[in-house]
Amino acid sequence: MTPWRWAGGRASGLRVRLLLAFALLGVTTTAVVASGSYFQARTVILQQAQDAAVASLTDQLTKVYPVRRLPPSQEELDTLAHRLSDREGYAVVLYRDMRAQGAQVPEPLTPELRQAVGDGLIAWQRVSRDGEPVLLIGTQLEIDRPDGTPVPSGLEVYSVRSLASEQQSIDRLATLAWLTGGLSLVLAVLLALLAARGVLRPVRELGRAARQLGEGDLTTRLAVRGADELADVARTFNDTAGTLERQVGELRRMEADARRFVADVSHELRTPLAAMTAVTDVLDEEADRLPGDAGRAARLVSQETQTLTQLVNDLIEVSRFDSGTARLSLDDVDVAAAVTATLRVRGWADRVRAELPSGVHARLDPRRLDVIVANLVGNAFRHGAEPVSVRLRAEPDWITIEVRDQGPGLDPEVLPHVFDRFYKADTARTRSEGSGLGLAIAWENARLHQHAGQSGSLLAGNDPTGGAVFTLRLPRVATDAADAGGVR
Repeated sequence: MTPWRWAGGRASGLRVRLLLAFALLGVTTTAVVASGSYFQARTVILQQAQDAAVASLTDQLTKVYPVRRLPPSQEELDTLAHRLSDREGYAVVLYRDMRAQGAQVPEPLTPELRQAVGDGLIAWQRVSRDGEPVLLIGTQLEIDRPDGTPVPSGLEVYSVRSLASEQQSIDRLATLAWLTGGLSLVLAVLLALLAARGVLRPVRELGRAARQLGEGDLTTRLAVRGADELADVARTFNDTAGTLERQVGELRRMEADARRFVADVSHELRTPLAAMTAVTDVLDEEADRLPGDAGRAARLVSQETQTLTQLVNDLIEVSRFDSGTARLSLDDVDVAAAVTATLRVRGWADRVRAELPSGVHARLDPRRLDVIVANLVGNAFRHGAEPVSVRLRAEPDWITIEVRDQGPGLDPEVLPHVFDRFYKADTARTRSEGSGLGLAIAWENARLHQHAGQSGSLLAGNDPTGGAVFTLRLPRVATDAADAGGVR
């Protein structure tokens, strides 16, 4: 993953949140600073322009003060307006209903300004005329009384000055503020990318190491850089991985010892069991002629010897699965004929309702297919209720064999443990017999068959109409799981 991609491919990733946080901080800071600077500079510029205009008007008025004669003539008004006009603006002179103005025709003066000037004040107001800012300044000239006391003369003088140059300066400030904001945003994004890269790199390394650890590579460690919080996380991860490696190694050693012990014991028991089986064969022949308890004891010994022999064989088979030495012996099989043979050899052919369409061929291990079907049907007879049915279905790449019974079915609490070793569903069935390894071995045998990276399966469930249903699914052209690199 490159540092420019979104973290995890999601819009809510840590990289996006960092970018948004930095961008928001940059924009907010720039907006506050630029706005404050803009408004302060705008106020200063306008205030300076306003003060200069007032000072200029006051200076010009001193040249015509005081008014010598009232009421003035129109010529005097026009002369006064001309003298007060300059390059910066022009003047408007009013006396009651009389009006004099410069060369330009101004917009009507605002009532607020007229009122303030009529009250004898020097007043100013900023207005917009044809989209251009204009400064209006007004005052009332005074006339001296005979005793020398100045009083308002009623002669109003207004100066109209354009603020276009000042507005251009303000616009340049606004443009500069926007450019500063844009540059600040770009800088914030670059800083966010650098910060995100610095933060996300160890996070990505931690995620990659965690995945490797989860996949079984217990030697995975992180490089510790610096002494910050991320370095503490890396050290904690390394300590945890080391502890986990030691504990898993110990567990694997103990598990290997346990498997080896079971395999060794099972193999060692085969020799005495073979001798006992030979003896029980003799006892079976003589059991009917032995009196009372002796006959029953002989039959019990024969039965338990057979049970023990089956248990030892099952343990040996389980040890092969655990050690990874179980292999398929593949052959072209007529599935219907193979299932029929399994039922016939065990004397179940007349007790099972079989739906086995002919012409279904598959490349399977016939011995393991026999073990699976025998376990499923035998389990249905022992723990379910008749009638027991076996149905075969064929697909282009897979075959399915369903075994049903009419018993009480499997309790929902039992279903997750049906294929566990040595698990006996005593409370879910009418009886509990056997070693508890039959279904586990059947499940392992199904998983051993693979095709295109998919393993065979064995599922347990209940029919809605009653009874348990076991569904075996095997590939029509199987490969050995060990040869295909499959994981049990």
